[in-house]
Amino acid sequence: MPTEPGFTLVQLRYFAAAAELRSMTAAAKELVVSQSAISTAIAHLERDLGVQLLLRRHAQGLALTEAGARFLQELRGFLAHASDLVDVAHGLGEALIGDLTVGVFQTLAPFHMPRLLTDFASRYPAVRVSLLEGQTEEMEQALLSGACELALLYDLDLDEHIETEPLAEVPPYVIVPPEHPLAATDGVRLADLAGEPLVLLDLPHSKEYFQALVQRSRVEPRIQYRTRSYEMVRSLVAAGRGYAILNQRPASDVTYDGGRVAALPLRDDVPALPMVLARVKGVRLTARASAFAARCRALLGEPSTKQMT
Repeated sequence: MPTEPGFTLVQLRYFAAAAELRSMTAAAKELVVSQSAISTAIAHLERDLGVQLLLRRHAQGLALTEAGARFLQELRGFLAHASDLVDVAHGLGEALIGDLTVGVFQTLAPFHMPRLLTDFASRYPAVRVSLLEGQTEEMEQALLSGACELALLYDLDLDEHIETEPLAEVPPYVIVPPEHPLAATDGVRLADLAGEPLVLLDLPHSKEYFQALVQRSRVEPRIQYRTRSYEMVRSLVAAGRGYAILNQRPASDVTYDGGRVAALPLRDDVPALPMVLARVKGVRLTARASAFAARCRALLGEPSTKQMT
C-alpha cells in the first residue's frame, strides 16, 4: 500500500508563503504566526519529503532549490483546489463561490472583459473575480507564478510552459484619416500605402507582428511615431500623422480628442492574430476557472476541439 504523507496542509501553506516571499519573516507577518512556526513547519516538510526545498541565506533571504521550485509549481494548483474545497464546504447549496484571478492582455481588456465579467457575475454571483492587466510577459509571469489561473492573450511567442486554447482569429485592418484618398474605398492593400508614415503600436511582440505584416507585402515600413497607447495610435492617425494597423476595432470611429479615423479591411493575404485562453501546462483548473473559460468560449468564439478542464 502507498505510504500516507506525514505533512499537513498548514505546512504546505507555510512553505508556499515563504517560497513566494523569499523570507520566513515576511511569511510570518503575512500569515500572522511566529517565525519559528514557519521555520519548524518547513523543516518538518523537508524531512518528511526527504529533500531540501529552500536554501537559507542569512544576508539574502531564501532561495528555492531545483526540487523546491518544481514542488512549488505543483503545490500552487493543489492549494488552489484545497481552497476550492473549503469554499464548497462553506457554501453548501451554492454552485460556485470564492476568488478567481484572471489575466488579460492590456489592449484586449476594454473590448472583452466588461461583458465577460457582467455575464459571469450574473451566472456565478458568489465568485469574486479580480483582473490583472498587462503586456504578454507580465501575463506569462502571472500565470507561471500562480498570480492568476487563466489569461486572455494573443498567441504571440508565448512561453513553452504555457498551454493555449484558441478562441477566435482577429484579422488586422488599417486606419487612415477621414480625408485620406483611400478613406472612402472598401479596402486597401499595404502596397497602396508604400512610403506613407506608419504610426506603430509599440508593444512587445505586437510591434514585430505589425512590422512583419508590412514587410510581407514587400513594403518597407516608414515608422513616424511609436506609442504604447492604443488610443494614442488612433488619435495620431485622426490628426493626419500617418496610417496604422490594428486588430481590435472599437464600436465608434471617434477618438478621445474628438477626431475620427476611417477603418479599412486589408485586402492582402495576411495572418490574423489568434486570441487564446492561456494557462500553465499540466495544472488542472479550479471549478471557478473552468466556468470562466466556458463563458469565454460562449461569448468570444467557438468551442475548440481541446477544451481546458
